[in-house]
Amino acid sequence: MNITAEIQTFETKSLAPLDSREALIDEVWSGLLKRPRSLVPWMFYDSEGSRLFERITTLPEYYPTRTERDLLANHADAMIKAAGSDCSQPLRLLELGAGTAAKTGILLKAAARLRSEVVYLPVDVSPDALDAACDSIGCLLPDVQLQPMVANYVTHPPELERFKGTTLAMYIGSSIGNFSPEEARGILRNLRSELRPGDALLLGTDMVKDEATLVRAYDDKDGVTAAFNLNVLYRLNRELGANFDTGCFRHRARWNRVESRVEMHLESTRDQCVHIPAAQLSIRLAASETIHTENSYKFTPKTLGALLEDAGFMIEHTWTDPRQWYALTLASLG
Repeated sequence: MNITAEIQTFETKSLAPLDSREALIDEVWSGLLKRPRSLVPWMFYDSEGSRLFERITTLPEYYPTRTERDLLANHADAMIKAAGSDCSQPLRLLELGAGTAAKTGILLKAAARLRSEVVYLPVDVSPDALDAACDSIGCLLPDVQLQPMVANYVTHPPELERFKGTTLAMYIGSSIGNFSPEEARGILRNLRSELRPGDALLLGTDMVKDEATLVRAYDDKDGVTAAFNLNVLYRLNRELGANFDTGCFRHRARWNRVESRVEMHLESTRDQCVHIPAAQLSIRLAASETIHTENSYKFTPKTLGALLEDAGFMIEHTWTDPRQWYALTLASLG
């Protein structure tokens, strides 16, 4: 079932295809010429990067995916009931950054059992990911109505049509942690501007824990995360004709206690000059100089509460695992 023709597209300047050559060139110029050097995380996700990330989610060191999946499996009915007590009313599940909706089916199954009518509105910048999500959900739950939307929710709220029922917005996978606190507040405020009284948000967040556990999750013993990080250089070599010597970079994962985030870096092991012909750019990297590729912010109950309050939400219920490593939080409009 290919649903591309049915996808609603929400145009913004920064939505210009994230896998395009022009977008890569723009990011190379903005990130590699400044100090410290950086590249944006969406550049990871070409076909090989997406495959590697799927492997990461199955690694024993990478607890967030399985912990969140277990929470959804154990509490899906309670989450749906908490999102609105009137089961005769339709329910719309709006998911930001839906990707392939691998875990969302758990919640949608509960919704289909408990609600008379269910609409699934996945939002993502990738039409291919939305095709995969709708293929999966369409086969699993044929009675669920599918309304996919291509949108850059980071810079603009998805424009929602009026809905005679309750909307439960979902932002799971601890994706909010990939953004700075200011960006995270902006995303949630944008989302809130489209919700109505009685609607709710289900937010997934990874919580602060011991440093060793955090770093292992981003630096596994099999080197899958290292390959995922290095893949961004392979992509630039392939798509922009760059000459990064990938053997002269090391994957580094660091816990930044002050900023409460795990950082991923690529560290140059020697002085080197890199040419990127498609961008008409050359850069010199010193030995031990790094390219900062990703942040993953971790939360405490206090910082999570402050984020939601600043964005105009009020916590109603939080589900967490026995170790309190991960949280799914239901919040209403404050």
